Amino acid sequence: MPCTRASFGHRKRVKRRSFLVWSAVSFLPRVVGFLGGAIPPANAPKTPFIAALERGLNETGYVDGENLRIEYRASAEDLVKDKVEVIIVASGGSVRQARNATATIPIVFMLVDDPVSAGVVASLNRPGGNVTGVSLLSSELMPKRLQLLRELVPEAKSCAVLINPRYPGAERDTRARLQEPADRIGLILDIVSARTQGEFEVAFGKIKALKAGALLVATDPLFTGWHSRLVALAAGYGVPASYPWREFVIAGGLISYGPSLAEAYRQVGSYAGKILDGQKPADLAVIQPVTFELAVNLKTASQLGLTVPLSILGRADEVVE
Repeated sequence: MPCTRASFGHRKRVKRRSFLVWSAVSFLPRVVGFLGGAIPPANAPKTPFIAALERGLNETGYVDGENLRIEYRASAEDLVKDKVEVIIVASGGSVRQARNATATIPIVFMLVDDPVSAGVVASLNRPGGNVTGVSLLSSELMPKRLQLLRELVPEAKSCAVLINPRYPGAERDTRARLQEPADRIGLILDIVSARTQGEFEVAFGKIKALKAGALLVATDPLFTGWHSRLVALAAGYGVPASYPWREFVIAGGLISYGPSLAEAYRQVGSYAGKILDGQKPADLAVIQPVTFELAVNLKTASQLGLTVPLSILGRADEVVE
């Protein structure tokens, strides 16, 4: 049958519609879910950690608001319903909750403990399944942080340890890590708890009542999220305190020792981008820190009447004056 002008025009319109549909699908943003304990308010300034996460995604070619959308949720089930392509578990999110919610969507975690012992992955080099991420090993550094406190406050007879009892076995695990080192250097351990930011003041009241000579703040997303508040309370109560991340020291805390939390967020973002590009979590080895930062605030030490020994200053990676 001869091709009429009308039929030719119809074919052009069909082709144009097909092209437009293909174009729209091609430029749909990829979707990553962030599972955390607290959802940032809309239009709130980005924290340094979220900025680091996005930097890792940028390094793999993904930019939030352009070719990527990050969905923040407090529930893994909600992220599964949103049909995200990767779930990032950090800042208080539960890897176990994410694994229970999906066995197919890739999960990239950030853990402070050993993921093999926790049953999260089969091994560090070959995680297996749909899970991989970054292991910070921060909890395992608590004895080292206790020793640093002893060097800073040699006259202290006891040390309070602030934990979040919301996690099963928190007090038991803390004592298992710290009791023997504390006994060895002659420090009495007192465990103090806070489940929410609203309980911080009560916890510091207990620390004062115990007449603790020093404070070790455990690694916990609640404490990291409210680090400025904890630093202010430690200053107000005049208690020398050790923290897991340098961000506490920048905010006025006395001393910190641990890996770079911002770098861990960047690595998590990079892994998420690689998975969006087609790599499998099972083939991406769990990342562990190879360097640890010692930071000390001389101004805070002076306000507490402490002299920072050369044994600490000589090893410090960052000194705030």
